Amino acid sequence: MTVFGDGFDPAVDPEDPNTIYSQSQYGGLVRYDRRNGEQVDIKPQEDADGPALRWNWDSALHLSPHQSKRIYYGSQILFRSDDRGDTWEAISGDLTRNIDRNKLKIMDRVWSVDSVAKNTSTSFYGTIVSISESPIVEDLVYVGTDDGLIQVTEDGGKSWRKTDRFEFLSIPEFSYVSDIEASRHEPNTVYAVLQNFKRGDFKPYVVKSTDRGITWTSITSDLPERGSTYTIIEDHVKQGLLFLGTEFGLFTTLDDGKKWLSMSGLPIIPVRDLEIQRRENDLVVGTFGRGIYILDNYSPLRDMNEKLVEQPGAIFPIKPANMYIPSQPMAGRSKAFQGAGFYTADNPPFGATITYFLKESLKTKKSERQKKEGDLAKRGQSVFYPKWEDLKNEDREESPLVFLTIRDGEGNIVRRLRGATSAGVHRLTWDFRYAGLGPQSGTSDGSGPMALPGKYTVSMSQWVDGEVKDLVEAIEFECRPLGTLELDEEARLESAKFQKATAELQRVILAANNATNDVLERVKIIKGTIERSPRLDLELRKEARDLELKLLDLQEQLVGDRTKTKRQEPDMPGLLSRLQFVIGGHWSITSGPTTTYRKQFEIVDEKLGPLMKSLRNAIEKDLVKIEKKLENAGAPWTPGRALPKWPLE
Repeated sequence: MTVFGDGFDPAVDPEDPNTIYSQSQYGGLVRYDRRNGEQVDIKPQEDADGPALRWNWDSALHLSPHQSKRIYYGSQILFRSDDRGDTWEAISGDLTRNIDRNKLKIMDRVWSVDSVAKNTSTSFYGTIVSISESPIVEDLVYVGTDDGLIQVTEDGGKSWRKTDRFEFLSIPEFSYVSDIEASRHEPNTVYAVLQNFKRGDFKPYVVKSTDRGITWTSITSDLPERGSTYTIIEDHVKQGLLFLGTEFGLFTTLDDGKKWLSMSGLPIIPVRDLEIQRRENDLVVGTFGRGIYILDNYSPLRDMNEKLVEQPGAIFPIKPANMYIPSQPMAGRSKAFQGAGFYTADNPPFGATITYFLKESLKTKKSERQKKEGDLAKRGQSVFYPKWEDLKNEDREESPLVFLTIRDGEGNIVRRLRGATSAGVHRLTWDFRYAGLGPQSGTSDGSGPMALPGKYTVSMSQWVDGEVKDLVEAIEFECRPLGTLELDEEARLESAKFQKATAELQRVILAANNATNDVLERVKIIKGTIERSPRLDLELRKEARDLELKLLDLQEQLVGDRTKTKRQEPDMPGLLSRLQFVIGGHWSITSGPTTTYRKQFEIVDEKLGPLMKSLRNAIEKDLVKIEKKLENAGAPWTPGRALPKWPLE
């Protein structure tokens, strides 16, 4: 908390992040020092001869893009300070219409001075509510007021020029100038948004001037007719890429306002403020009632164009991805065990984020049929059953898939990720890891060792009705270490080699463990079959039991002695536990393997060979022998056995 009050739009000194300018209602302004927590009250005060200053509830505050210690602050007068608010200079007279609010009608008439709470906790009228100094031209300053004026000075306040009539743009005369944005690219261009909802007018109003506010044109174009406009901001890289906050969400334009696009993913909520974190290309969205949202790395919008959207698919340029091991400052993920009262927000997805585009959704035969039938139903026509053979093909059809394939600098496949298959722009994140080598099911491929820093490529393909088709050729991106790594390049290669060796050992030992569990379940069914089948001698059950005990002994080598551990007594770890200790430790650090990790690896490597030999004998010989006896006796089929022959010989 930097100051008490309702909370507004704080400004941070771009050269000193410890200095924050924070507001409270009616022009309250302090300079807050993060180092010691001190607040210096720097609100401009009236001169000895006045006039009395009128402050909006949410007064306009602006830091100069040319001098970090220069601040602009507006009542009905624009103030400037060149020493962080210690000294203020009025660089204008009254920039508003200076209308007496007590002569204005409310609900169709003027009200008495004794009307209940008429002016209590409301903004004064005739105030500056938006300020913008051109980032290109120093002393070129634009000011917007709550009574419909836009004022411009090109000489730091020595002279002013006003725009007070927008009727030719169908904008009501007294519309509130919510925001002004001097262009980051053109010295003579400025954007403004206005709103008039206090008079029951909920239309959007967005305007642009290319001659420093002398003339204006509307760029409202195809915005929804209902949705007051509050804030606008321009991309710092691509001219004409704008973001707009409205009563009903966020919009963007790629062509300087000729066409507006709704930004999905937000709730239907007023967007009152926008900021761009330029280093990361993140759009920060301040809403009324739903907190703050951040659109991570919106830079792919700069590459959107008519040619691109006509292609079957596209992968946008991928910014260099920072490689690191995510920390757990609470001794667990997110807020760990801090409880519901401890607030944390999610971090962006960890890894290299890939943004891609699909022109059309990948459809199944069923979805295509249902669309055609829906169109017939809308026209009131009959919808007849398809052929049974067509329905059978639908039932057997696999859902279409999109794959993004990541390769290293030598062209070797590192990971294959599934992507969304619907039309539009999508994102997924590669976590810098190879695919896991354990048993896989569903959409997850596990988590393998971490890849090395370097150059990688990603391509996109589709799987539709059994056919693979390339959609996008490989594009290159870079994965780079964040901060200082402990290892030089040779040591990193050696560490990665050790991780790949542990991954291969993991593949084998997980296979052994799963195979043991599977065979134990098969033996359990075999014992039940022997008990219940009159065709089988009960002596065979002893043979099955001997095999079961042998498998349990082998399983104990893999996972440890459960007799002791389930009674909370210490015992020697199994081979799987030893290996998981190595993987859990070494795969989550950027330094090389410890001596302990290497020792545990050697123990597993040495003992696994004899264990695998015994396990193969149990599965491939002992089990097969028992199952052959079951089949020769005509016993009921059990899982894993070959199918019975027919006709009988």
